[in-house]
Amino acid sequence: MEKLYTAVVTAKGGRDGNAKSSDGILDLHLQKPHEMGGQGGATNPEQLFGAAWGACYLGALSAIAKKDGVDVSEATTTVSVSFNQDGNANTLSAELDVHIPGITIEEAQQLADKAHRVCPYSKATRGNIDTRVTAI
Repeated sequence: MEKLYTAVVTAKGGRDGNAKSSDGILDLHLQKPHEMGGQGGATNPEQLFGAAWGACYLGALSAIAKKDGVDVSEATTTVSVSFNQDGNANTLSAELDVHIPGITIEEAQQLADKAHRVCPYSKATRGNIDTRVTAI
């Protein structure tokens, strides 16, 4: 395996702390959301994970669609990442809602499923968290 790029981010203070990339471009204050007993008012790990997964997923969708001759330049994906309690353990779950204008919902679902099979974030989470991918 050849590393093409490595992002380096240092987190401090957990859910009520900060995260900063080694190049300084990312420098975020983190706050636990109200729903989890926190102050809210700042981003949290689930939002960051959803943003990263959504962007990566659209890259995979674009690569897949290009091979099939489908224009997905206006496609969007909304990623909902949930922090769940399962007995004494905490787990994540995710829902990816994929909108691809200009094709049928059936065609969109086929492309969405193909992209989910090749997206590196989808691969990393497969079998680890409950995930649903739905063309909308």
